[in-house]
Amino acid sequence: MAKKHLNVFLTLLFLTVFLVNFGVSAPAEARESPLDIYLVEMEGTITQGKSSFLDRQISAIDAEEVQAMVILLDTPGGLVDATLDLAKSFGESPVPIIVFVTPSGAIAASAGAFILVSSDIAAMSPGTSVGAAMPVAISPAGTGEADEKTTSFLAGHMESLAEEKGRPPDVARRFVTENLTLSAREAEEKGIADLVAPNFPALLESLDGWEGVKNEQPYTLQTEGAAVVEQEMDLRERFQDGVSDPQLAFMLLMAGAMGLYVGFGMPGTFVPEVLGGIALVLGIYGLGMFDTNTAGIILLVLGFGLLAAELFTGGFGVLGVGGAASIVLGAILLPSEPLMAPDWYSSFLATAIGVGAAVGIVAFIIVYMFASTWRRRKEGADFFRPAEKVVVTQDLNPEGTVKMRGEIWRAKSSDGSEIPKGSQAEVVDQEGLLLIVQRPGGKEDQPGSDK
Repeated sequence: MAKKHLNVFLTLLFLTVFLVNFGVSAPAEARESPLDIYLVEMEGTITQGKSSFLDRQISAIDAEEVQAMVILLDTPGGLVDATLDLAKSFGESPVPIIVFVTPSGAIAASAGAFILVSSDIAAMSPGTSVGAAMPVAISPAGTGEADEKTTSFLAGHMESLAEEKGRPPDVARRFVTENLTLSAREAEEKGIADLVAPNFPALLESLDGWEGVKNEQPYTLQTEGAAVVEQEMDLRERFQDGVSDPQLAFMLLMAGAMGLYVGFGMPGTFVPEVLGGIALVLGIYGLGMFDTNTAGIILLVLGFGLLAAELFTGGFGVLGVGGAASIVLGAILLPSEPLMAPDWYSSFLATAIGVGAAVGIVAFIIVYMFASTWRRRKEGADFFRPAEKVVVTQDLNPEGTVKMRGEIWRAKSSDGSEIPKGSQAEVVDQEGLLLIVQRPGGKEDQPGSDK
């Protein structure tokens, strides 16, 4: 009997040890290894670059590895389309999006108010504010209130976002219609902000054990001991962010228009036209009139067109440099196809930059050589002498092109008369990169070769 009792005792002891080691320690181990938390800083104007960046990050989230994304927000506002795209991305996120207006003194104004209201969890630091989301219209004359139709639409959209996230829609609507601004404490009292925390560590502490619902699925945040993974923009997104800043975009637009005006008024230099065309495309894209796909394709087509023009005209390298730059910029903006291999875009971008850089270097050398020639000629050096005779490759009427020592040069007849293609002509003067020619003295025009 005693032996039987001993066996029972040992069995119970074994079961107790087993449950302690495996039944209790397993949840403890789970608590020690919570899912990651993505961290993104969003500071300054809300641009298409920032929107593309966050959309890429949210699309790549694996809900089995990441439990939430925290966005540290400090913005005076931004582009409407980019802001609406962000709100849409928040709704499609597989994990809760936490927007934290921080540090003290930061603001979530205009577009920032939309971003905070559309988040799953809204947090603010003491000394921050949110609101003033009434839309404005930007024009060359300055800024002013947007039309009533735009204001009404954005107010209704803000109200809809707030209602979807369980926040007071009437308060959210007043952000747009009355330019209402709330401090962190006022936002918490009115239900716009879910909590107030002084800094990021305090935020994580407050969110530990936070329960909510995302995509009709309940979740519980486990922030204690969670790894915080910071996310950064890639080259394409940084470029988009810079170009789509409204101030820079407007400057590019004006520079592009001025470049084309000067170029058309002083034809033949190519520099103002090339730079103006590229700047104009970038400025229009930055102001939101082109989407990213369209701007990338236009720049690629413009780049190849400039390279082709360099081959068939006397561009003296300027068109080549502009074409290479345009191709590289277009490749940066070209969208990444989701059906292609993951490394397709990176390989394509590297190839485009490599080819563009090579063409640009060759064209730059040509430009440098011509500039050096011009500078030395202006200084009185007599090292370069035009050939005595050249062959007309494009009718001079009175301007066209000629072939001299195997190179294509711009030329003009000295007396304004027409010299047909294939004829020989004599060089009588040179004005920079323009040759002044005349018909051979009293002889009939005869096709021939240059000396």
